[in-house]
Amino acid sequence: MFPSTIQPAARRLRPSLLAATIAAAFPVHAQQAANAVAAEPVRVEVRGAAGDYDARRDDTASKIVVSHDDIVKYGDASVADVLKRVPGVTVSGSGRNSEVRMRGLGNGYTQILIDGDRAPPNFTIDSLSPEVIERIEVLRVASAEFSTQSIAGTINIVLKKAVKLGQRSAKLGYVHGAATASPDASVQLSDRLGQLSYSLAASVARNRSWQQPTTVERQTGAAGNVERLRESDGGTRFRGTFVNVTPRLTWTFDNGDTLTSQTFLNVNQYHDANTDRIDALAGPQPDYPVLDWRQDSTWHIAREEVNWIHKFGDGVKLDTKLSRMVTTVSSDTRRSADAGPAAPPLRYFAPSSGVDHGVGATGKLSSTARPGHTLAVGWDAEHTTRDAERRELDELRPDAPLTPDERYGIAVSRLALYAQDEWNITPNWSTYVGARWEGILIRTEGNTFATSHSRSKVWSPLFQTLYKLPGTKGDQLRFAVSRTYKAPGLLALMPLRFKSGNNTQTNADYIGNPNLRPELALGFDAGYERHLAQGALLSASISERRIDDYTRNVLSFSDERWTTSPVNAGRARTRGLELEAKLPLKALIDTATAVDLRASLSRNWSSVDTVPGPDNRLDAQTPLSATLGADYSGGALTLGGTYVIKTAGRVRVQEQQISYQSVRRDLDLYALWQFDPKLQLRIAGSNLLAQQRIADSDFLPGDGDWSTRSVTPSHRSVRATLQMKF
Repeated sequence: MFPSTIQPAARRLRPSLLAATIAAAFPVHAQQAANAVAAEPVRVEVRGAAGDYDARRDDTASKIVVSHDDIVKYGDASVADVLKRVPGVTVSGSGRNSEVRMRGLGNGYTQILIDGDRAPPNFTIDSLSPEVIERIEVLRVASAEFSTQSIAGTINIVLKKAVKLGQRSAKLGYVHGAATASPDASVQLSDRLGQLSYSLAASVARNRSWQQPTTVERQTGAAGNVERLRESDGGTRFRGTFVNVTPRLTWTFDNGDTLTSQTFLNVNQYHDANTDRIDALAGPQPDYPVLDWRQDSTWHIAREEVNWIHKFGDGVKLDTKLSRMVTTVSSDTRRSADAGPAAPPLRYFAPSSGVDHGVGATGKLSSTARPGHTLAVGWDAEHTTRDAERRELDELRPDAPLTPDERYGIAVSRLALYAQDEWNITPNWSTYVGARWEGILIRTEGNTFATSHSRSKVWSPLFQTLYKLPGTKGDQLRFAVSRTYKAPGLLALMPLRFKSGNNTQTNADYIGNPNLRPELALGFDAGYERHLAQGALLSASISERRIDDYTRNVLSFSDERWTTSPVNAGRARTRGLELEAKLPLKALIDTATAVDLRASLSRNWSSVDTVPGPDNRLDAQTPLSATLGADYSGGALTLGGTYVIKTAGRVRVQEQQISYQSVRRDLDLYALWQFDPKLQLRIAGSNLLAQQRIADSDFLPGDGDWSTRSVTPSHRSVRATLQMKF
């Protein structure tokens, strides 16, 4: 493998102001902590009604918390199904292609965490069973405790720590539709042996799906005459096997300390096959009228975390975590095509492999000793490396490789320090003040390109405040100011060329840019909430993000090929309005019928100052999304449904390039029948409207028009899930 190293970051990362803050944050508690080590453990018993506290209502930091009861209440088969119910969150795609968005922003603007840490590479949230999740925290505004790589927001999935004695459960599921057939099974075990508690969650799934899109490619001259017209069809087939095992061990010591070992083991195998048949109705024939593409990939992911929690007494607690991660991947890509009029036969074979190594350490020292204050300081350090190699071979001429063997490596070192304080100034007014300093060093090197270094340092001050209006039972105002950022992805930094089959303006190659800088955003949020009886809620919020060094893909032509590359392209601005209503029927009328009504609407606007209008919006942003849902529970039967509409429309990617996505409407219905406390069956219908997806791409050089339109049918599917407890 190709060696990849990076210089230690300790000497370069010098956040003096934050270091002074950390040093001064606990002037008294350090001595108290040392004395408490030898002292007799102090036990404090606090009693109160569990329903008295509501994180959505009472926390200064704006967030939505989906409890474990709400997660499993409707028998959802995946975390993506749970998130579809959360206001302000949209889920696009399914399975390994699921993308979770906040504020309508894709492309990594939404941060996904598991227990406060970034998920391992290529780990999908659908591989987590809802039964192993304690809660889901949706943070609309960044928190110093978590990484501020969250311009749109953060979704933190917290796994269950407390175990249920003697829990044994299993699920069997099957999805069937005109374009999919996928069985799956999972098991969960948990129990306690003295001071040791353990849990094991394991799942296996076999997914098969296929699509048959139709694409029309048209080129017109300056006079409007058709110079090229092509129609292509074919099909894409996918087959995947997924195995996930997540054992957890927790030791509770006599002094109250806990030591937890959490392991993630994942094996994913993919097989993709695509056949593209092109019929030239006008103009020249394509180089490859029939192009076959195959890819076989295998991923192995292993991650181990060890978490130690120690309570010193007097409200001081230390929470530390060490982690180790290894990921290996191998992939074989094949393209084959018969000769066109101006091209030789193609027998292309590209094997590749790589391995990722990562180590990390986090810690938080918190104190509630000062009345009205919750203080915390902490650190977050991580070092990861990736070593990979890739070849491109001509199987018709094995002695003449298309490109030399490519070996490349990338190393990322990250260090973050933070401090925060939540202060209850009065019974009606509270504030949250935090600051996080994060530095990232990235080194990329290879045998086909020059070694490069990328350094970034982001200082993120954060402020939030909550004011409960006097004389009201549940009316309150929120305001927040935050500094967040988005770091470039590893693929975007690698100056490697990934070639397309039939290279055109709308089907270009891709090459990374090692000089990319992070996108920095200044954010403002304000909101009004009315918390009513019986869990009813009405809320309205507005937000704005001012983004510097916005990254977009730029199309260029060189060496007889079209290529897209990411570049930092000036400033962008996004604004949003969110409305939400949660209305249990019993909060509206005097009834015992258990019907929960919910609705939300999110409207987003954006602009990019380096792209002329109209439609110079952020790429892939959802302008409008709305959700209507209802759930009924009566005895052994639970029924419900969700209707979601998401608009897309035109986006001017750059001056001469425009893309378009059609409106998406989804209707999902489910029925859950509980035969007894240990056996239940869930039947769910997804994508019941079966609306086709339309995507356009236009290139307008000024002397004509080059456009493509793809129409992809979608299909209904039905899922049956049988859950058993024993």
